[in-house]
Amino acid sequence: MRKWAAFWLVALIWGSSFLLIRIGVEELSPFQVVFIRTGIAAVGINLVLVLLKKRLPLDFKRLFPLIVIGIGNTTIPFALITWGEQSIDSGLAAVLQSSAAFFTMLIAHFVFFDEKLSMKKVAGLILGFLGVVTLASRSWASGTLVINELTGALAIVLASLFYAVFTIYSRKQINTRYEPIVVSAGAMTFAAISSGILMVLAPYFNGEPATMLVDVSSDVLIAIGLLGLVNTFVAYLMYYWVVQQLGAGRASMVTYVVPAVGLILGVLILNEPLDWQIIVGAALIFCGIAVVNVSIKALRRMANRSAAVDALAVETGRN
Repeated sequence: MRKWAAFWLVALIWGSSFLLIRIGVEELSPFQVVFIRTGIAAVGINLVLVLLKKRLPLDFKRLFPLIVIGIGNTTIPFALITWGEQSIDSGLAAVLQSSAAFFTMLIAHFVFFDEKLSMKKVAGLILGFLGVVTLASRSWASGTLVINELTGALAIVLASLFYAVFTIYSRKQINTRYEPIVVSAGAMTFAAISSGILMVLAPYFNGEPATMLVDVSSDVLIAIGLLGLVNTFVAYLMYYWVVQQLGAGRASMVTYVVPAVGLILGVLILNEPLDWQIIVGAALIFCGIAVVNVSIKALRRMANRSAAVDALAVETGRN
């Protein structure tokens, strides 16, 4: 019971990330949000590493993959999502970010021999693509193209592509060479360092300057603090525990729940609109993910077991 409670709690926490980001970008620059978020998480995870008497590798050869993952799988997608949420709703960002599952599947087809595309996966890809197109069409809803909304949506999709590419890189380069907590500590540390550098350099390249924290409202400070402490640090540790308890396959299903949570929270808390494009687009993406991941044979086995239980119940009732 506790492991499934933790599963749903992780889904709720990660789903709320899009809401907290949307609040944060009202007063902070995108790189500043990413730096604060990853900085808090990096300190927390490295403290855990010390308590477990583990450490990051010191030689550059073993450290290099962690640097790549920190920048490619954390800094860049975090920055793209944060920048994108300056112009689109948090719920829309949550749903669009789920397209990472389709990119991962497509790239894995060309990288791994055991991850080839099947007709079922192709069908799921088509549904997911139609879902993304439907969501992007909101930029034309009024009859005129809203550039900010379109570029914001494309930034989230690009972030999903980065997640997919560097998830594949992680599996191919790291595999079992490092413990998960070491990967997280290394990646988050270099994500904090790289995002801090980008935050400082941004104004010199026509980017937004960082805002002095004394000038930031308490609501934004609380949102960003929660984003770093709870949504990034605590949730990652909880997720590793869920993986140990439920297995990697079941635990990974949390990524299919997160977009729905993000969409619902955006509507309920930020009063974001829930129009037909979001409903249809989200439904297409979720159906695409379901088509790819749900086994017909497993469903038949579940149906047969359910029928057997019903028959036994009827027989027991007669007796």
